[in-house]
Amino acid sequence: MKHNRDTDAAWLYHNLTKHSYQSIRADRHYLDWTNQPTPFKIYPDIEPIPLPRSLVQTCAPALEAIASTGVEFSVEKKPDLARLASILYYSAGVTKHKTYPGGELYFRAAACAGALYPTEVYVVCGDLDGLNAGVYHFNPGDFALRHLREGDLRGVLSRASGAQQRVGSAPVTLVFTSISWRSTWKYRDRAYRYHFWDNGMILANALAMATAHELPAEVVMGFVEVDLNKLIGIDGQQELALSLLALGHSNESFPDCKPIEELPEINFDVVPISESPVDYSSIRAMHEASSLADADEVREWRGVVVSSVIAPIEGETMPLVLKADQDLPMDSIEDVIQRRGSTRRFARKPMPFADLSIIIDRATRGFTADFLEGHRHWLNDIYAIVNRVEGLPPGAYFYRASERCLELLKPGEFSEKAAYLTLGQDLGGDASVTFFFMSDLNAVLESFGNRGYRAAQLEAGIIGGKMYLGSYTIKRGATGLTFFDDDVTEFLSPHAAGKSCMLVVSVGIPGRRPLI
Repeated sequence: MKHNRDTDAAWLYHNLTKHSYQSIRADRHYLDWTNQPTPFKIYPDIEPIPLPRSLVQTCAPALEAIASTGVEFSVEKKPDLARLASILYYSAGVTKHKTYPGGELYFRAAACAGALYPTEVYVVCGDLDGLNAGVYHFNPGDFALRHLREGDLRGVLSRASGAQQRVGSAPVTLVFTSISWRSTWKYRDRAYRYHFWDNGMILANALAMATAHELPAEVVMGFVEVDLNKLIGIDGQQELALSLLALGHSNESFPDCKPIEELPEINFDVVPISESPVDYSSIRAMHEASSLADADEVREWRGVVVSSVIAPIEGETMPLVLKADQDLPMDSIEDVIQRRGSTRRFARKPMPFADLSIIIDRATRGFTADFLEGHRHWLNDIYAIVNRVEGLPPGAYFYRASERCLELLKPGEFSEKAAYLTLGQDLGGDASVTFFFMSDLNAVLESFGNRGYRAAQLEAGIIGGKMYLGSYTIKRGATGLTFFDDDVTEFLSPHAAGKSCMLVVSVGIPGRRPLI
């Protein structure tokens, strides 16, 4: 049965998971540390295939890699195992490991809400230099692959994607899923939103690394759920398929594959994620309602165009202050990802407008995705509360990407308001700037159906992830924040009337870290 066009489901979920001043104070949720989910998916009976730990260093300038809209797909580009290992490490790998009296923390390459890391990565590939064709699971804990299926099954994946062009020519495709309980343990029903923010942050890194390795890459969100689930061996209930990333380009034809129905089930044992995982039916219902039933529905979904109208300029505009490339930091993308963190305190110091301009410009030049084909406009608009920026009056702004300028909507000192809107967190007000990603869900859902909700959340995560990387390239800080949904819309109205907040990212000057 096809549910994607019944958009009441998306609105039901969105409204159910809104934060408000009252709902937060009425909340009595406490973390059950005895039932905390494990950070890694472990197949105890499958021998690991270690990935090369001597990683290829591209030395590609981070700001160039972040800003790239992608390498052309016209030429033959095929990653080997070493380059695949690099992309996996710098997008979803463990970059830092710390031991505390209460346990251990494994910090990953990309930002993640609550450092819970619900995202899993699978690899579907033909024969690569150093790796046989097959379906694999990537475990960042021991930096190894587990072989789930043998043989070249890219044809199965291509059919599941509705014969999407890039998937159909990719030597390797990464499949991203989310184990919901890792995130719902803390965030409960609202965690479905976080799944896509977290996946988007990983994709921002992966896209930058693909550019650094001169590999074409495209984000794909159109696929048949049940077919993809069977191919990689997930249940589609507690572990959910989110997106694909087609990597590289090949002119070779895929070998003939069995229909997905004839593939045997993957029945390897998996170590339980915790003693008593809790099921959140609202997330399962939303995922099912935004699933695509067959290849025809996938192709139809991919062919839609979002109709959106940008309001005419009414406020004063401030063009971005853009430096010549030779005057920009040349830190490599590998170095930036390695030192990236999530800022836990901002110093309430001003940031130069030129620095802010770099962050905005490099994050918003675009990326290649099937849900953006033929569109001239993002699914999200970017608003900002400017607290402390040299050369920019404080106030609320709207970013006009086509003119590369900020439009002043409301002048004034709104630091306290920014802190309030971000669930009363000081970070939102102490930052130099707090960005709000706002989507016209009426238009998005009308065009894409319920699956548009996924795409809007994922897009916000990708652009937010690029902002993280841009900020750390210029030695600034960044953090992702949650928010009071309707209060954000109300404050940014009338310009943002009818739009819904997808994600908040604050950037600024890092302050002294609080003691743990």
